[in-house]
Amino acid sequence: QVQLVESGGGLVQAGGSLRLSCAASEGTISTYAMGWFRQARGKERELVAAISWTGSNKPYGESVKGRFTILRDNAENIVYLQMNSLKPEDTAVYYCAARRAGPPSTYAWAYNYWGQGTQVTVSS
Repeated sequence: QVQLVESGGGLVQAGGSLRLSCAASEGTISTYAMGWFRQARGKERELVAAISWTGSNKPYGESVKGRFTILRDNAENIVYLQMNSLKPEDTAVYYCAARRAGPPSTYAWAYNYWGQGTQVTVSS
């Protein structure tokens, strides 16, 4: 069993930066594909970024390409999402997810474990 805990969310002005962290409080995620998803109020959950366990494969959502970077530290059991040039439309609850087997997926249903989410609010 894996338990994921996100942190680093908050309120930031447009153009600012935040770094989200996802740590495994139980279990190890070093061999799992990991993903960051977000869900804005009234909208469906969407992929932000994902990463293979080796870090070599990193699909990104179209709206965040060039602004967000996903990283992982397998020794520390942590995955990061560096968010730069934030926009008001990035406002959402951000979720970390782990996939036991297979490559990083753009589909939320492919992931087995989820964190509780962290709120990111970008003011204009």
